[in-house]
This record gives sequence, C-alpha cells and structure tokens, in this order.
Amino acid sequence: MISSSALRRVLLMLVLVVLAAGFVAGPLPWMIAAALVAVVVAADVVRGLWRGALGVDVIALLAILGALALGEHLASIIIAVMIASGGALEEFADARARQELAALLGRTPRLAHRRTGDTVADVAVAAVQPGDILLVKPGETVPVDGTLEEPATLDESALTGEPMPVPRAIDEPVRSGVVNAGGPFGLVATQTAERSTYAAVVRLVQAAEAEQPAMVRLADRWALGFLGATLAVCAVTWLLADAPRALAVLVVATPCPLILAAPVALICGISRAARRGIIVKGGGVLERLARIHTVLFDKTGTLTSGTPRITGVEPLEGQDARTVLRFAASLEQASQHAVAGAIVAAAHGAGLTLSLPLAVEEVPGGGLAGLVDGVRVLVGSAGLFDAAGQPPPVTGSAARLATAAASVSWVALDGQVAGALLLADRVRPETPRALRALRAAGVRRLVMVSGDRPASAEAVGTLLGFDAVYAALSPAGKIERVAAERAAGPTLMIGDGINDAPALAAADVGVAMGARGAAAAAEAADVVLLVDRIDRVAEAMAIARRARTIALQSIVAGMGLSGIAMLVAALGYLPPVAGALLQEAIDVAVILNALRVLTGEAAPTPLPDRKAVGRVVEEHARLRALLERMRHLADRMEPQATQPVADLRSLQDDLDRLLLPHQAAEEVAVFPDLALRLGGRDPLGPMNRMHDEIVQLAARLDALVEGLAEAGASPGETREARRLLYALDAVIGLHLTAEEELLSHVEDLPQA
Repeated sequence: MISSSALRRVLLMLVLVVLAAGFVAGPLPWMIAAALVAVVVAADVVRGLWRGALGVDVIALLAILGALALGEHLASIIIAVMIASGGALEEFADARARQELAALLGRTPRLAHRRTGDTVADVAVAAVQPGDILLVKPGETVPVDGTLEEPATLDESALTGEPMPVPRAIDEPVRSGVVNAGGPFGLVATQTAERSTYAAVVRLVQAAEAEQPAMVRLADRWALGFLGATLAVCAVTWLLADAPRALAVLVVATPCPLILAAPVALICGISRAARRGIIVKGGGVLERLARIHTVLFDKTGTLTSGTPRITGVEPLEGQDARTVLRFAASLEQASQHAVAGAIVAAAHGAGLTLSLPLAVEEVPGGGLAGLVDGVRVLVGSAGLFDAAGQPPPVTGSAARLATAAASVSWVALDGQVAGALLLADRVRPETPRALRALRAAGVRRLVMVSGDRPASAEAVGTLLGFDAVYAALSPAGKIERVAAERAAGPTLMIGDGINDAPALAAADVGVAMGARGAAAAAEAADVVLLVDRIDRVAEAMAIARRARTIALQSIVAGMGLSGIAMLVAALGYLPPVAGALLQEAIDVAVILNALRVLTGEAAPTPLPDRKAVGRVVEEHARLRALLERMRHLADRMEPQATQPVADLRSLQDDLDRLLLPHQAAEEVAVFPDLALRLGGRDPLGPMNRMHDEIVQLAARLDALVEGLAEAGASPGETREARRLLYALDAVIGLHLTAEEELLSHVEDLPQA
C-alpha cells in the first residue's frame, strides 16, 4: 500500500474529484488518475522487491493495468478509488489503534520550572538533576520522579488507568508522567529525566510500536499464498472464458483486509492495554500472551503486599507479651527496615508507650541491638541469636508458632530470650480474584516460585489454591523451574525484584510489577504493569486473546469473502465495476471489525466518594490491630482461674467505639454505590449478613461483660468470653478480607 500518509490523503481527494469529473468530461480524466495511482503502487512494489519481499500490491497493480488495457475506464478509476481509500482507511485505523500510545508519547514534558531561592527559571527537562526543587503548575505533567514538598492532587490516569484524581501527602513519592490536578506544588527531584518513570514508559512504547508481531508475519505469508492462488484463478479464467472476467477476478482479489487486519487488531490490543496501565512491548508479546498455558508467580511483593505485619506476640514462660512488644518496638524505632515498621505499628496499635533507644547498632545477619530503659535488647532472626550464643527454644508453643509463621523475629532482654514476634505478609486483596480470572481465561496451571522458607510459601500456596509451590529457590533455581514448565506449554512469569529478572527473561512472557518493582525486572520483562495490581495480568491476557481472535477473524473473513467473490467473478456474475465496489465494502467491514479490539467489557468505574473508601481502609487497619488485642486477650484467659475484667471492658469499649460505627458508615456511604458497580441481585447480601452476625456476637459479649463482677469472672464466664472473642476474631477477619476483595474490584486499594 501507499507509504506516505500525506500522499494517501491527497491521492484519495484527487481520485474522488476525478471520478466525479469523468462523468461530465469523459473517460480521459479517469485514465490519467488511474495511471497515476498505478505508478504509485508500482513504486511500492519495487520498494518491496528491493527489500526482498513480493507484496500483494502486485494484484492491485495488475487490476489497474488490466482495466486500462481492456478499456474498462470506469472500473479503472473505481479500482484507483479503492486503493486510495484503502490507504486512507489504513491510516485512520492505525491512528485510532495507536491513540493511547500516541497520547503517552505526546505528553512527554519538555520544560521544568526549577526553583532556586525565591526565583523560578524554566530549564530543559534533561537539565534537571536529583536534589533540584521544581515547581509543578496546575495542569502540568510532572517532569521527573521526585517527592512532594506539600500535599498534591494528581491525575495518574496516563500511567495507571485510574480515572479519578488521587491525593498525595508530603514526602510521598511521585512518578513522572502524572498530571497536577490541583494547585501548584513543590517537587524535590530524585531522578534525572532519562532515568525517571515516564522516560522508561516512552521507551517501552517506542519498542512496542517498532516490533513486527508474529501474526503480522504470518498474515504476510498467507498473503503471498493468496497472491499465487489469485493469479492461478485469473489465468484459468482468462483461458476458459475471457479477459474481462479475469480482470473482475483481479479486482475482487485485492487483499487489503488480509494485510491490514492483523496489525490493526494487535496495535489496538497494545493501545487498549496501555489505557489500563499495562505496557506490552510489541505485538509479538501480545500474540504470545494470548496462548499462555502456565503462569508462575513470585510470592513476596507479587502475590503479597510486600509489607509485613505482626500477627502475634508469643512470650516465653515468665514474660509478658506487652512487655516483649514494647521493648522490641522501642528498639526498632531506630531502623528503617519494613519489619521494624511493622513492629512499631503493632506497638502503637496496642496503645503502648515507647521509649527512646540508646547505643543502637545493626547486627550483621539482620538484627538490631541497643539499650531501652537500661535493658539490653536484641531483636532478630534465629540464626542471629544462634551466632550470638542465645539460641531460641526448639520446643514449646513459641517454637511451634515460630515454625508455622511466615516470618519471626526473636526478642532477648538482658541476654535471655524473652519471646517471639510472629509476622506475616498479607495476600493482596485482588490476588484471589486475579487467580480465578486467570483460570477462567484458560490458564491450566498456576505455580509459585519463591525464595522464602517452605513453610511460609506452602501456607500461601495452599490458601490460594496453587497447583505447585517451589520454595527456597535461588534466581538460578527459578530459571530451572521456568524451563521445566515451558516444556509443557507457553509460560508467563510474574515478579517484581532484581532476583526475578532472569526468570522473567527465561519465560515466554515476563511480567514485571513496574509500579514499585526493580528496574532490572522491568527491563527484562515483556509486559510492565504501571499499577501495582496483579489482576491487570488477567486483563492483559483477556485483551490479548480478544485481539488475536479478532485478528484471525478479520484475516479469515477477508480472505473468505474475497475468495467467494473471485469465484462469482470467474463465473461471469460479477463485472469489474461491481467487483471493485464489493471489495471496497469488504475492506471497510474487515477494518471496522479489527477496531473492535478497542471496545469490549469496560473496567468497573470507581466509587464516587473516594474519601469514604480511604476511611474504610484506614479503619480496617485499626480493626486488625483490635483483632490482635482480642486474640492476645483470649489466649491469656484460662477457664480454671478467675480473670480481672478491666481488659474485657476496655476491649468492649473499643469494639463499641470503632467496629459498630464503622459497619453503619459502610452501609450508608460505601455499600450502595459498590452494589451498583458490582451488579447482580443483592451482590452485598452476604456482607450485610456478616454485619448482622458481628452485631449479634458483639451484643452477647456486651451483655456478658456488663454482668461481670469487679472481682473477676467465673470459669464458665471465662469460657464463654473466650469463645465469643475467638468467634468475633474469625468473623471480623473474614469480613474484612471479603470486603477488601470486593472493593478492589473497583478501586486501587492501598494496603490496610
């Protein structure tokens, strides 16, 4: 087809004008215009031959020359219109398909406003260095990655597909490419433009546009076969009938649908994926993505949030859980490690007052030592304690719970092991739904490949229903597992860390959690998720399969319709003029069919009250801390002894203050809109039923606690209180998990 976009438009306008003028001035203008189009097509054919490729433009060239030679002047100009409009149609379809990619490329910032003292100067984005303070004005694109000097409201839709503006707080990191949807704010640059997020996205998009996908090459091979078949039918028709019939065969055989449908459909798929924050590095990747048989997952940061939390404090005999947690959290205030943050957060959630640690030092092997209120405190792994000559116990409840936990930090006070802090990394709210969606999309095998301890990996794998779990793997071990799975069919590997990069490169399709994952993983991957949600993988596969299906439909339909038209023309029932008009209709129909990739099931619209959703997530975090207190209290209650009622009354007050108002606010501010977006008949009925069950259990606990004597509880009252606490813990925990999964269907939830 014609290569220059401008020439296509000019040529189409010219032949349309000449077509109309010929009805008044006679056939000469038609002959001249048709000959001009023939010259342009011949030039395309010669360029193809120079590259070593014989294109199907030969059919169009023979059709025009044949019409001119046989005196079919009207047919020649209609063929010229068909060729020119096919080129224009290709340009329109390509522009429509690449709309999202073009929008990403077109929004690349060129200037930044650098602030020096009280002055602001415009500089080229390339001149910005880490540490520069920039002013971002309303409506401008953030030029480089940085951290906020003040609160800001950002439109992140270009990177994540999230349509609603998102509030960001002081010191929060911001990625380049997002748009300032609020007032002006200061930004401290943390990267140069070349190393910032948006520059990496642009490079990915450019690579995606440049690649010729496998299906396009397959269509080219089919087109060459179609060319041979067309010439054979044309020759037989000429020999058995006459030249006009052979000309009609050439006219209806011009295979524009065949050579346009596949690239248009695949580029549409890439563009649609980009709209959802999924960068696919080319049509070839999209085509492979549609045929995935097995999906392999890293665990930490991919299936889970990557942010640990305290699930329990197990003191040794003679120690108190609150004391162990207070000393450990006081020491961990001096660390920036994620585990330290979880320990400190648990202490704050338990209402503990922390002390300032002194003489703090990092201990090689992953631990911390220091003085807290004159007590020597050591917090770290079992290996660290072994090396320090303070081995943790290997028997007893603390040892058993430590073995079953996802992770554990032991605590020693003045040289004596005092207890264990049990940690877990929460499964992402969207993970179960994402795995179900992959199963529904035809993935036959889900495999976890993790470097974590076997007990931790097996627990998550069993919870999520994986077909196989491989733990304690090195990067080389992950590559071996990917290679083994590839023997059974095409594989996809999802990861976020530097250690995942080799495995991502080894898989048929590698997917990197690029929103916060390592740059090495993003470079090695074929697909990069700009939003930190693994359910976008299932979306990407659905888009890829739809694009591949529609591309094949368009190819087969175009070839089939053209083949039928060729037979009809060979039998003498379709003259050249009518054949040209029919072929034009086939072109339009097939291209429009390929553009259907841009449509389909829309993503759920977010809830309108974003502040209410934020409050729900924050309150879930407080409720989980309350559940920890509830479990610890229940664990300490012994039916054989009377119990003081102070802890039970305090817990009852917190339940009444936080839990019940939280449920009431949800039913008014969140559930109605969420139900509308989920659809179906009463989609939140089970959630409301769980609310009712929680209210009943809380009421029974209230009645029990109100009736307790100040001296303590009887053994029967203790047993009932303990049973109610465990029941509330189970129902509330299940409710929070289910609610977060439903919310994650329409919202990009932060981790609670």
